[in-house]
Amino acid sequence: MAFLYHFLRSRGVLWLLLIVNTLGTVYGYIWYQYQLVETKPQFLLFVPDSPTASLFFMFVLIAFLLRKNWGLFEALALVTLYKYGIWAVVMNVLLLLAAGTLDWTGYMLMASHGAMAVQGILYAPFYRMKSWHLAFAAVWTLHDVVIDYVFRQMPHYGILDQLYQPIGYFTFWLSISAIVLAYLLCLHPKRRTMSL
Repeated sequence: MAFLYHFLRSRGVLWLLLIVNTLGTVYGYIWYQYQLVETKPQFLLFVPDSPTASLFFMFVLIAFLLRKNWGLFEALALVTLYKYGIWAVVMNVLLLLAAGTLDWTGYMLMASHGAMAVQGILYAPFYRMKSWHLAFAAVWTLHDVVIDYVFRQMPHYGILDQLYQPIGYFTFWLSISAIVLAYLLCLHPKRRTMSL
């Protein structure tokens, strides 16, 4: 385990992850471009979910490279990386089950979003968030659920658009699980901590 944490905090790995997350973030915003052009201005910040999650993590990585901790970005990154990473994997599995087939991009999205969730969790021992950071991230992610499923701004994804109510219910509880996970990994008195 000590080798893993030494590996994760090495500058080469941090730079590599920053480059990969930057490319993924740019690709993510491009993927959302067609939905963004028809999105009302007040919803723009909350529509591109996954690229915004990886953008938060980019700030975390930049802070790590500077030997700093930016707790608010750590809280936002962990909660949203886990939430949208798991969400995308589950939605693509549902699409595969419903349609009987999945385009190669669906498998790519499962792999990349699964990796998003994993990286957020792996770096948790290095985070130094405070309670108010997690509270802010909780409000952010629950507000995003309302924007997506009350105001119908969730990502357009084929036949799954017809299932927005059960998907919204699942997403709410996935958000709660992400908040609880962040508390257990980063604020619980017995949590594991590692220094940069």
